Formats: sequence, structure tokens, C-alpha cells
Amino acid sequence: MAIAMATSRVVLECYGVVGIANRKLKHGKAELLDDHSYQRGIAVAIAGEQVVVDVYVVIEYGTRISEVAHNIMNSVRDLLRRMLGSAAVRVNVNVQGLRISA
Repeated sequence: MAIAMATSRVVLECYGVVGIANRKLKHGKAELLDDHSYQRGIAVAIAGEQVVVDVYVVIEYGTRISEVAHNIMNSVRDLLRRMLGSAAVRVNVNVQGLRISA
């Protein structure tokens, strides 16, 4: 829970991220989560000695998806290495959708 909350703060600060999305699509569309339910869009698992984090996001249309995803991966990895003192961290970014801002 603490890892998911810290991860959500870092992810939302990344350029190009509109918000954290639910892991499951709703009627084929991404559902943005509010502040109290970010844990439904971030999955944390322990595989041996490695921490694996899956992040589900909606990205701003027009940004480079690969750059935004790499930025998220690096930011979350750095945060968790500082928090946990472990270099064994894997971050998977799942882009659930794109949004055009008005």
C-alpha cells in the first residue's frame, strides 16, 4: 500500500501523464481513478528478491509514448531503490489510453 501510494505521486508528476487508470477497461475505455483509488491502477508484487511494479496510465495525446513510459520507469525505479534500498526493481508501464486536453 505504501509503495503504491508513493509510486502514484511520482507517476502523476511525470510529464505527459494525464492520470492513473484502472487495470481493467470499462466498456473498452480507460477509466481514470481519483485520489483515493490509485491502488487499483498500480500493482506491486515480490518475485524472489525483485520488486515488480505494474503501472496503468493514461497519457496526453501528442506526447511520445515511449519517452513518457521510460520517464515513468526511471522515476519509479529511482524512488523504490531509495525507499527499499534494493537495486532489484522492475517497472512495467501499461498505457490504457490517450487523452486530448481541451
